[in-house]
Amino acid sequence: MGVDPSDGFVSFARHKVIDKRATFQIGDAQKLPVADGSFDATVSGLVINFITDQPKAVSEMKRVTRPLGVVGAYVWDYAGEMQMMRHFWDAAVAMDPSAASLDEGRRFPVCNPESLAALFRKSGVGEVETRLIDVPTIFRNFDDYWTPFLGGQAPAPGYCMSLSEDRRVALRDLIRANLPIKSDGTILLIARAWAVRGTVH
Repeated sequence: MGVDPSDGFVSFARHKVIDKRATFQIGDAQKLPVADGSFDATVSGLVINFITDQPKAVSEMKRVTRPLGVVGAYVWDYAGEMQMMRHFWDAAVAMDPSAASLDEGRRFPVCNPESLAALFRKSGVGEVETRLIDVPTIFRNFDDYWTPFLGGQAPAPGYCMSLSEDRRVALRDLIRANLPIKSDGTILLIARAWAVRGTVH
């Protein structure tokens, strides 16, 4: 079962995932719409940093997981090796220090292994362990890297599209100057996530 508060996301998932074993439901991670001990494993994927009451969300994940089941989560390493975003925000803040307030690396202090482990332990999850997950992100060229920032959705694209054309070009050029662009034009970066898991007792 996948749970999300967005009707649009749930409708999209129902349309795209046709395996009858999968179901999708509108719901709040802080009050999951299922009974105690319903699942063998409960996972929050790239979400927990956006939740207002994170301990409540982890407690809910624990509640709906059977004894000896697994509770887990993973989040992007915004402050470290989520390199696509770090190159963007480092350049944006260099040009405009006020952009720092939008940087997910500063806004989401839970996105590191120590904070994730502490969150899970505080919520009563046992045998907590963390690990990193590095995903190679290979861009064909600079345009392949830059185009997602022109969509206007989420903090970085929203900030990018709020700039005047001149400022946006200056930001683009500053980012391009600092990216590790290979001789064939490709850009090889890492998207790092931190994962945490534990056991329900």
